[in-house]
Amino acid sequence: MNDQRSAAEPAAAAVAVPEAVSALDGGPVRPGGRRAALAPVALVVAGGLSVQFGSAVAALLMPRAGALGVVTLRLVVAAVVLLVVCRPKLRGHSRADWGTVVAFGIAMGAMNMLFYQALDRIPLGAAVTLEVLGPLALSVIASRRLVNFVWAGLALGGVFLLGGGGFDRLDPLGAAFALGAGAMWATYIVFSARTGRRFPQADGLALAMVVAAVLSLPLGILESGAKLAVPSTLALGAAVALMSSVLPYTLELMALRRLPAHTFAVLMSLEPAIAATAGFLILDQALTATDALAIALVIGASMGAVRSQVGAGRRTKANS
Repeated sequence: MNDQRSAAEPAAAAVAVPEAVSALDGGPVRPGGRRAALAPVALVVAGGLSVQFGSAVAALLMPRAGALGVVTLRLVVAAVVLLVVCRPKLRGHSRADWGTVVAFGIAMGAMNMLFYQALDRIPLGAAVTLEVLGPLALSVIASRRLVNFVWAGLALGGVFLLGGGGFDRLDPLGAAFALGAGAMWATYIVFSARTGRRFPQADGLALAMVVAAVLSLPLGILESGAKLAVPSTLALGAAVALMSSVLPYTLELMALRRLPAHTFAVLMSLEPAIAATAGFLILDQALTATDALAIALVIGASMGAVRSQVGAGRRTKANS
């Protein structure tokens, strides 16, 4: 982690990763250089690629199992996989630990259910474009550095451009679901970082995934029933779970241990660009010249945020 913020930044500290908390408490942070600074960024990009291509596969699965059915398959399979792999310990955690992991699970479940309801009504690229407004708002709230406002504003411009300059052509309910998913995404980022501080490895993620799966299960059964037990549907659901939950959430949890939440949130603006590409390759959703320009703006903003992060780490190292 290469960013030390002063005690005068309580808003950012509230969602900081463990190393930032140590810095605020007076402990030293020893940056590992450019390669170490870019490693969590690579995790975020890999997670974004996985989740958006998984969402494209999920869109193909929806006619078979319904939006809530796909969410249920995704979360239940992911919960089982993570429990088997992580084998999280249930003892030795405080009430605050459990409160954090339950809040993380609720945010995760709500984010998924709202997003898939949106995906059932509007194109993938537009859904993610609206959803990413939540993390962008978090990046502005959590950071008080002027340069981060600039990068967030540039990313926001690209996001709206990717949406065609306006979203009046979209189904209003689908747009509302996407915005709600964005609010839950911002909440997810906050509690993912806090869970990473309180639980070792991916134990907290496994437990939170169980909470999310339990929340979605009744709704998925109510909507889809026996359709969820069809072997081909189960197989596709398992693929979506691995691509859209197990792999990306694990990578994001790892990244949030080494990135401040506001930088992570700006990097989330890459998601609409990845989603538009996935929609083009898998769902035959066209990309225009305007879309390409919007994607370039979003990528430029994310690169600027990363360079600011690396520069802050170098200044910290020079002053230590």
